[in-house]
Amino acid sequence: MNSRRVFITGMGVISPLGSGVTETLESLKAGKRGIGPLSLFPVFQDRPLPAGQINSEVTGEDVPRSHRMALIAANEALADTKTPPDAIVIGSTTGGMLRTEELLKEKNTDPKKYAWHATGSIAEYLARKTGCTGPVLTVSTACSSGTAVLKIGLELIRTGRATTVLAGGVDSLCRLTYYGFNSLQLIDPEGARPFDRDRRGMSVAEGAGMLLLTGSETIPENAFAEVLGAGLSCDAHHPAAPHPEGEGALKAMSLALEDAGLGPQDVDYINLHGTGTRENDSSEAKAVAALFSGRGPYLSSIKGATGHSLAAAGAIEAVVSCLCLGHCIVPGNAGFSSADESMPISPTMANHAAEVKTVLSNSFGFGGNNAAVVIARPSDIAKHYSRDHDPVFTVRGLSCITGAGDLDKSLAALDSGSALTGLLSLDEISAKLPQKSVRRLKRLPRLALTLATGAHEESARNTPPEGICFGTGWGAMSETYDFIMKLYETNEEFTSPTDFVGSVHNAPAGQAAIWLKSTGPNMTMTGGDYSFEQALFTAGLVCDKGGTVLVVGADEYHTEFSDLLDGSVKAMSQKSDGGGALVLERGGGDGVSVCVPFFGCAEPGCIETLIHAMGGADRINGSLAALFVGIPASMKNQGGAQLDEFIAKTGFAGHVIRYREFLGEYATASAAATVLAASFVRTGAVPKLPGAGPFIIDDEGVAMISLGSHICCIELR
Repeated sequence: MNSRRVFITGMGVISPLGSGVTETLESLKAGKRGIGPLSLFPVFQDRPLPAGQINSEVTGEDVPRSHRMALIAANEALADTKTPPDAIVIGSTTGGMLRTEELLKEKNTDPKKYAWHATGSIAEYLARKTGCTGPVLTVSTACSSGTAVLKIGLELIRTGRATTVLAGGVDSLCRLTYYGFNSLQLIDPEGARPFDRDRRGMSVAEGAGMLLLTGSETIPENAFAEVLGAGLSCDAHHPAAPHPEGEGALKAMSLALEDAGLGPQDVDYINLHGTGTRENDSSEAKAVAALFSGRGPYLSSIKGATGHSLAAAGAIEAVVSCLCLGHCIVPGNAGFSSADESMPISPTMANHAAEVKTVLSNSFGFGGNNAAVVIARPSDIAKHYSRDHDPVFTVRGLSCITGAGDLDKSLAALDSGSALTGLLSLDEISAKLPQKSVRRLKRLPRLALTLATGAHEESARNTPPEGICFGTGWGAMSETYDFIMKLYETNEEFTSPTDFVGSVHNAPAGQAAIWLKSTGPNMTMTGGDYSFEQALFTAGLVCDKGGTVLVVGADEYHTEFSDLLDGSVKAMSQKSDGGGALVLERGGGDGVSVCVPFFGCAEPGCIETLIHAMGGADRINGSLAALFVGIPASMKNQGGAQLDEFIAKTGFAGHVIRYREFLGEYATASAAATVLAASFVRTGAVPKLPGAGPFIIDDEGVAMISLGSHICCIELR
């Protein structure tokens, strides 16, 4: 057990208000607005819509703009530390999309040019630049990502998995978001005016915010603030619109205060999400009024000054919250001039000098994803926390989709000696779903919904999952590609709002929450071939309220995008996709147990670290019947050498099964493999597989080991 507190000891920021913490503070004090005409890329409209574009230099290597912004903010946050962070957690919605859009417009088909497309590539880039060798995680929960990362960083330190965590968010302006929000008629042509009576929408923006979180039992000399708690929730209401009464927002704020050991009366200032759209502002206002009866704290949104930088917003606003604490300032609600009498709150209009000791900062996003964090001045009186280091789950439900079909059909195919590669039709994927309800859904959300509902049904639970954690390497490629292609086909005049809403990585998890009425944490993790492992690892950090958690991993094959983006796909002539889902109950019990003893970057000595985390060679040989090994084809040499080293150093003589050989090459193949392995452990028998079997599992377990650029282990018993 661990009892360290979590402090913010470094900050970095770049936004429309300027580059760096000092410039940001001066812009806030001066009441500067960073919203103006877009010039980053040409737009074919009579009048470009106002946007929060960074006008300071965003220089650096030949990597996408988002990656350069992230490094600028990270370097500032890490300027006073000489050692790499133990872990990195980054929130992003678009990754390298701006560059991908340009390549698609040029009709460029060179896969090397698309190397920076993945949302998870930003965290990987920062890991290489900073020398981080621990967990590197990417959160993509739309506009709540930049605050959700703080919850994960908080729990990494509380559980003892890290002492220092670089946590932040980044997004650059791109056509997908600029035209996407406009297609939903959510852009205010006059610039965002949060909570104003005449508000007409948001201003899409860009930026990066980074915070160095440090665990310590005492207050570090360089501490800017302390992170006291954070809360996550899901509306489970609508793919794009918030709950009209703010139920999810209220839950997230309440959980954050509960986690911090505080009550509403302890909050001095609320940094509101406040985008400027009519529905979002109204929903948040109702939630705040419900939580704070009578005279509430100071409150304002800074998005009238910065615009809405999507995944970066929460992290930038966490930096601003620290500035409020350190400089006794409440920022004015830029753009606000006329009170909306239909709302129960009214924000601070102009900058206000005030003693601010505790800030509650909100971020809400598509899919009903809500996150809130409590940040305070470091105090000698503070709550200490205890969390399980290695949480154990028990499997209560299983489902998978492979080229052969569902779990039963996949097991039958293995029994007959058939591989599980291939692609099901859309109708086959969603045969068990109400066709009227899914008619507008494309491939990935159908995969995810079928997996989620299948595992939940198999669990025979009458209550919704307490949380959902979804892993996807590439997100909704069909919706993203179709959105961009339609945009270009119409000379950037028309596109699909439905495709835009569906293009965000967390859309499938949001759909699953709506279907299953799950209002707890709803996390989407996207880390390439290790996305499912990230989702399972994250479930152990953020889902601790009892009940069950649904962990899903899925990816689709796309005829144009897959060969451009995924270097492993070309290795197999038969294209494949699918995934798996587990309903897990926290704690041990009757049934198959699951834990994640190790997750980190590949580095010299990483195999020895893995062996140690698994209990050493004697335990590995004495308690594991088989290793199910996942080596992406694009990393076969690196992964093969790692496997050889593991076998040589442990002397493991059990069965070694390379599951991608019979499942196919797609990012979350490990999700389907984990479900199959769990079913084998459940029955105690493994059928004949390529290179192994059949064999019996008595009191032994199996380990899922992922190799390549990351090293991950999942143990099943």
